[in-house]
Amino acid sequence: MSTQDLPLDLSLYPEGTSLDPDGRLVVGGCVVADLVEQFGTPAYIIDEGALRSRARAYVDAFTSRHASSLVLFASKSFPSAAVIGVMAQEGCGVDVAAAGELMIARAGGADPARMVLHGNAKTDLDLQTAIDAKVRYVVVDNLDDVDRIARLASSPVPVLLRVSPGIDASTHDAMMTGHDASKFGIPSRQISEVVARIRREPMLDLRGLHAHIGSQILDLEQFEAEVAALAKLEHFEVYDLGGGLGVRYVHTDNAPTVEEYADRLVAAVHRHLGNDIELMVEPGRSMVARNGITVYRVVTVKSGARMHVAVDGGMGDNLEVSLYGQPFEPSVIDKQGPMVTCDVVGRHCESGDTLVKDFDLVDPAVGDLLAVPVTGAYCFTMSNNYNAARRPPVVFCRDGVARLAVRRETFEDLMSREQLIERPA
Repeated sequence: MSTQDLPLDLSLYPEGTSLDPDGRLVVGGCVVADLVEQFGTPAYIIDEGALRSRARAYVDAFTSRHASSLVLFASKSFPSAAVIGVMAQEGCGVDVAAAGELMIARAGGADPARMVLHGNAKTDLDLQTAIDAKVRYVVVDNLDDVDRIARLASSPVPVLLRVSPGIDASTHDAMMTGHDASKFGIPSRQISEVVARIRREPMLDLRGLHAHIGSQILDLEQFEAEVAALAKLEHFEVYDLGGGLGVRYVHTDNAPTVEEYADRLVAAVHRHLGNDIELMVEPGRSMVARNGITVYRVVTVKSGARMHVAVDGGMGDNLEVSLYGQPFEPSVIDKQGPMVTCDVVGRHCESGDTLVKDFDLVDPAVGDLLAVPVTGAYCFTMSNNYNAARRPPVVFCRDGVARLAVRRETFEDLMSREQLIERPA
């Protein structure tokens, strides 16, 4: 065992995160230990200033290189009215994948004229909600979308066609969306047929193409290949190239900057598609992941064949590990001491409820606070009530002021949908 001088890698935390003179973790100007006293654990903590800065960086990177650009925040990565509201205030549009996300986005102040509706299985309700709101574009994913829009619309609906660019992205299988066998989009061999079908429908106004090759992509050449593949198809006035830019989850990861991403993508667009198109991108993970952390309290420490450090959350608030095997780098905060190797596990009755295995932590003890950085994307999205756990709050921090963006669920919330069934007479 060795003593660690700095028990966490601040480069994984929101930009501007620091340690105060007493060695306590400070996010958004707020001491995390003080936030825990006020809001409890587990809790999602968002650095609002860093979030705003990231949104501005995205908008500036694309509009400075291609004036007719629209950055659409992928709301599925953090479907909160407060988060979406920040994005809208900083100049982003929003992409939504269902009526519920659209409603949350509107509650956050997002303008439907800067929204795009996605979905591989859009219901009548999803489509009618989008049509009534007059979203900028509805993305057609299949011929059933064509039939539904034709039946539901009373005036032509601007649409994009989602196509498969036939790219096997270098990422987790569950995050690959641009290959011909994907459930998303129209396979390459059927694109011409579907374009012709859309053009026969007076209630659909086909404006352009949409493509998305996957998520957590760290190789910019794959985005360039996506653009080149689209260039082989008929030319359109609008191209939505999706999102997918990856982020650093652990200190050994290397991720492109927003500026590098915009440089390479816009250059490819100008080379293959021209300078006179409307260009859209849909960052989600790369917009919010680093700007959020999750804080837990250690509940038990069990030594045996392995050391298990159990916290008061787990797969109820972070499914990334179970679904994608995503690695994280947690830290016991506000504490110095010897390092020990352990498994950090959750509180849920599931053997797979593990945050990290064989990981070195400052010697953990019951009551310690444990922070997990880079949890701003998809953790809130996929939070659940396993073992009737109450979903955590979302706390915004900015300039030393903390505000509640989403309150912690109550037991009354959990019971509010329950209906007892009487025993038959």
